[in-house]
Amino acid sequence: MKTIVIVGRPNVGKSSLFNRLTKTRDAIVADMPGLTRDRHYGRLSIEEHQFLLVDTGGFEPNKKVGIQKEMALQTRLAIDESDVLLFIVDVREGLHPIDQHIAEVIRKNNKPKILLINKAEGMQDDIVAAEFYSLGFKEHLAISSAHGDGISQLKDFLVSNDDLPEKFLHNQMIPKIAIVGRPNVGKSTLINSLMGEERFIAFDKPGTTRDAVSVNFSYRKNTFTLTDTAGIRKRGKVFESVEKFSVIKTLNAIENSNVSILVVDSKDSISAQDMHILAYILESGKSLVIALNKWEDISSYDKDRIKAEIDKKLPFVSFAEKVFISAINKTGLHSLMKSVIKAHESALVKFTTPQLNAILENALIGHPPKIIKGIRPKLKYAHQGGMNPPTIVVHGNHLSEIKKDYLRYLESFYRKAFDLTGTPLRIELKNSSNPYDVKAEVKSKKTGLVTRRRRIDEIRKKRDEKKNKLSRP
Repeated sequence: MKTIVIVGRPNVGKSSLFNRLTKTRDAIVADMPGLTRDRHYGRLSIEEHQFLLVDTGGFEPNKKVGIQKEMALQTRLAIDESDVLLFIVDVREGLHPIDQHIAEVIRKNNKPKILLINKAEGMQDDIVAAEFYSLGFKEHLAISSAHGDGISQLKDFLVSNDDLPEKFLHNQMIPKIAIVGRPNVGKSTLINSLMGEERFIAFDKPGTTRDAVSVNFSYRKNTFTLTDTAGIRKRGKVFESVEKFSVIKTLNAIENSNVSILVVDSKDSISAQDMHILAYILESGKSLVIALNKWEDISSYDKDRIKAEIDKKLPFVSFAEKVFISAINKTGLHSLMKSVIKAHESALVKFTTPQLNAILENALIGHPPKIIKGIRPKLKYAHQGGMNPPTIVVHGNHLSEIKKDYLRYLESFYRKAFDLTGTPLRIELKNSSNPYDVKAEVKSKKTGLVTRRRRIDEIRKKRDEKKNKLSRP
């Protein structure tokens, strides 16, 4: 597929155009400069033509320091990777000095390019283009990314520059990995190290990543989709509306993932906020790997202490493997990916009903459920109820009396039997109904015997009460 890159200064409507062309809401859109910081990838389909569309952060070529410098570097890399360039400007604000600097950078590339004059709804094309002729672009088009004006003409331009159209068959079975955690724990650095290039901005400041951005990644002939997410802070510290949207994007990334990697700063150990993120991952039923980052700064004594503390604080995620890594030094990454692959395979494991019933029988022999109110719950048989996470449905009688500790025992028993690692395992109990009781109930309703007997009893009771009143002196 050809790669199309959208370039422009901050807040000219690049993300709105990205969403319009991809027919998604993958890029966060708000009236705030500098919202998009990393390259954002999406797929653009125009009939049989398929393109890879790239949204970039606001391009300020002359910035030499800070986050704007990193954003400019990412945009330059995207321009180098591109096959077609879409240079977008804002007609409402007019020609800006930064537009002229960007035009100089783009003109140096001998690639198909077009100047898109955005926010031109309701305006005449000749008047719109007059101010921007000085930028020196042969192809120009007045559009409105918000209202859709000029989008069909833009698609015609893109198709005309697609020499070798190919069908892109997207494999829905590619495992999706969400990298989550608190701000500034090294999530973007981890993805850059895994990919072997500076694909995402890694900056020593919390809140650098604001959007959930995905990219494909190959590891030992396996393909994965990695999603970098915004760091989740405590609710009381989230003030900006954009950051609130970023949290929603992160939660959606967890929901859409197969495996979540929780990145933790080893120096801070497990915090209360990490526990909240873990709780959401467990509620979503996603596989989990815990990556303890910045391990190179920890002494041997503290390593043993932290390991013991993690096991003590996280007994409810004992199924998840804990991998100690250094994202900046690229150590421990092979162990991390092995754990991810194992967790994904465990989440998709298939059980046979005879296997489940044999294991259930052994579990009952080793530890039967307690007798409650003179009745012992009876677990009869089990079958698989789903995958990702694996779900086992157990049928029987009086199962509502079974306590959570016994469910944890069954979960542990099945987990050991199938060697499940990195994935939650759900045990669902289902009370079996007696078919004869159902028939008797239906029969009673049809004949009305129960209703007639109740009426006779009520009449006799009233007659006896009346006799008792009359017999009193």
